[in-house]
Amino acid sequence: MFDWLSFLRREVVPALGCTEPGAVALATARAREALSSAETVVSVTARVSDSIYKNGKDVGIPGVPKARGNAVAAALAMLRGNSDDGLELLHGCTPEDVAAAVRWVDSGRIRIERAEEAPCVYVEAIVRTESEEATAIIRDEHARIDVVRLNGQTLTNALSKEGSWGNRAEKLPDTFAELYRLPESLPDEARDYILEGVVMNRAISEAGARPREERPVSLAGALAALQRDGVIEPDLGYRIRTACVAASEFRMSGGRLPVMSSGGSGNAGITAILPVALVAQARGVDDATLAQAIAVSHLVTSYIKARVGRLAPVCGCVVAAGSGAAAGICSLLDLPAESAAESIRMLLSNTAGQFCDGAKESCALKVGTAAHEAYVSSLLASRGARIEGAQGVAAVSVEETIEHIARINAEGLGRLDEVMIAILEERNT
Repeated sequence: MFDWLSFLRREVVPALGCTEPGAVALATARAREALSSAETVVSVTARVSDSIYKNGKDVGIPGVPKARGNAVAAALAMLRGNSDDGLELLHGCTPEDVAAAVRWVDSGRIRIERAEEAPCVYVEAIVRTESEEATAIIRDEHARIDVVRLNGQTLTNALSKEGSWGNRAEKLPDTFAELYRLPESLPDEARDYILEGVVMNRAISEAGARPREERPVSLAGALAALQRDGVIEPDLGYRIRTACVAASEFRMSGGRLPVMSSGGSGNAGITAILPVALVAQARGVDDATLAQAIAVSHLVTSYIKARVGRLAPVCGCVVAAGSGAAAGICSLLDLPAESAAESIRMLLSNTAGQFCDGAKESCALKVGTAAHEAYVSSLLASRGARIEGAQGVAAVSVEETIEHIARINAEGLGRLDEVMIAILEERNT
């Protein structure tokens, strides 16, 4: 029997800010906690995968005006973070904490290094005092602490922080049709948890839609103004796009509200949840049906990420969460699995070329595109539209189409992260 709660606690978790610097902060805090005393810390080194390095380089940190990136996140975790808070550990930082963190970074006590040949999600935080060295390693999942060492010795409680995230009693089905039917047996506790994610992501979207002094002309605000002024028709598709842009822009620029993630990504959580929730609102759908549809969205997001990678050269919000949202809306419309599969084939044929150029405010544009195209693809599927046979990246089956995306990601875009990091570093020299 599929373990819904285990799946949700691992794949659908609250996150404050971008999950990549969040993982750096989590590993740093856990390493610091292993020390007998953190008062004499002399340095912090975080060795990270290229994907973590790239995604954490330019992104805003919650509540940290004008300060960005993995190094600031590590410094804040060193000063205030509690690993028990998971990916929300940077909540409650004060302006004094922020000033102290920036001083730590400026002094050179925080180093971020690229770890060669590391898995796509990898953080090794090393915290040193004059007499001790503690290490915490996150591997494969942003909130999964794989090992903790003190002075080279593995601690007996190394996996204690992973207990609520890492239970793999659940296994996703191999076929899309089976996956699509899984939420028919959604337990009440899982339903309630999924609906908490709707509330959370609506709140961050509403916050992002409000004017802010530091961003008087935001992407979301401009989109809303275009609809208000009649330049763009204010239909449901553009309302979905605007809501998702607002949520992503707010969190990527350092807004202090958590988001419910999906498949290890907060932006994927926005994409997977909000389009389905807004279609449900427009149609007056009850909460049980909404929860089932969002469960489909989360399952599809994780199904694709398991094949493409949790962090990948292709944009996971588009190919994974966009596909999830398309399938979730199809479920909401009571369409069969065959129609939902077609909606994904159409979405991937349309958007497969989107690549990841790191986490930052402009990710909001891709999130908006993914959400809008998911909605359109589901509507096309509802009218019986389909891509006939195998065309380009689209195979005859949705499963093989996803494998094509995974192959393009692994073989065709293998050097993309390296090139993108070179561009980012050239900009900062």
